Parts: sequence; structure tokens; C-alpha cells
Amino acid sequence: MIKATNIQKSYGDLKVLKGVDLVIKKGEVVSIVGASGAGKTTLLQILGTLDTPTNKGESTLLINDTDVNQLNDKSLAQFRNEHIGFIFQFHQLLPEFTALENVCIPAFIKKTPRAEAEERAKELLDFLGLQDRYDHKPNALSGGEQQRVAVARSLMNNPSVVLADEPSGNLDSESADNLHKLFFQLRDEFGQTFVLVTHNLELADMADRRLTMVDGLIVSKD
Repeated sequence: MIKATNIQKSYGDLKVLKGVDLVIKKGEVVSIVGASGAGKTTLLQILGTLDTPTNKGESTLLINDTDVNQLNDKSLAQFRNEHIGFIFQFHQLLPEFTALENVCIPAFIKKTPRAEAEERAKELLDFLGLQDRYDHKPNALSGGEQQRVAVARSLMNNPSVVLADEPSGNLDSESADNLHKLFFQLRDEFGQTFVLVTHNLELADMADRRLTMVDGLIVSKD
């Protein structure tokens, strides 16, 4: 599914990642924990092809057997849209669009016909218990509902992997617990792969594996 070797990232003289090696299997839920500044979000952004290693020529990043370091910008954008889903702490929903429209956006980028995209979006929203929220804009949804819309959007194009950065960090405890259970339900029912960066130790311990980062390196793989 994902194989990364010797991932390094520097910003000027600051070395954020110092040679990360990582293997993630299909259908795994993997958590990444560590103190602020350990490099967790930077690693997630590189795994999601939103950023590139400083040592691009000396590192590898294979996702579904595709070496993404070898793709040009256009091919990389297409690959990201089709193979990688994202969930952020602050859901990043577009306020002017309804829940249904927000979920459809990745499919529209892929040029999926509107009817097909809306059918898929409704299936996801129904699965997530949001069948009565199709036409609600984000400001009419609770925090937990907004995050479930973001989850639906991340799944829109049947991605190979979903990357989540502090997905429950902005939720109350009940909504966070429901979201955590949802990840494992999605894995069990659809074989979905998740990589979760989190400070929530309860979520981290629920994962199949917990990777701990310290000072730009993965130091344990429980």
C-alpha cells in the first residue's frame, strides 16, 4: 500500500524529518503520535503528496506501487485526487456549498458526471447518518456533523488511503468517540486504510499499530 524510505525534510537549517522509513499495509489503521514539533504533520503531508522530501532523489515513496516522486505536477495532482483522501482537524468545508455539494467536490475535480457523483455522495452521507442534511450548509451543522461530511468527502473517490491530521481535535468527547469508532467501521466494512496523526491517546491505542515520532524519526512501531 505505502512504502516510504529515507524521507528527509528540511526548512533552511532546520531538519524536520531525518530519514523516515515506513510501511503501511492495505486495510490497516495506523496512528502516528509524538510531541509537537516531532515531524508528524510534515510526514503526513509528504505521504499525501502535498509536500516533497528535501532529498527527493535519494528517497522513495510508493503508493499502490506507483513511485509518486517520479510523477510530474499534473500527474501527481490526478493521482492525489484519485488515490488519497484527507481529513483535517478543521474540516475545511466550503461555507457557500451544501453538505452534498462539499462531498461531491473531489468527484467534480475528477470530472465524474454530476448524477453519478451525487448518487455516490448520498450513499456516503446516508451511511454516516446524514441523510437529512444533504441541503444544509456547514454553519447549519454541528461540529460532529461537519466532520462526518469531511469524512464522506475524503471517501468520495474510493481512495487507496485516507490521511487524517488531528481529526477529532476540534470535537467534543462524544463526537470524537463516535468519529473514532467510525474509522474502524469503515475499515471493517470497506477495507479502508487510515493513517491518523493524533494527540488523542485513546484513538492512538485503538489503531492496529502506533508509530511514535521523536525529533524527526520514528522511534517505535507498537
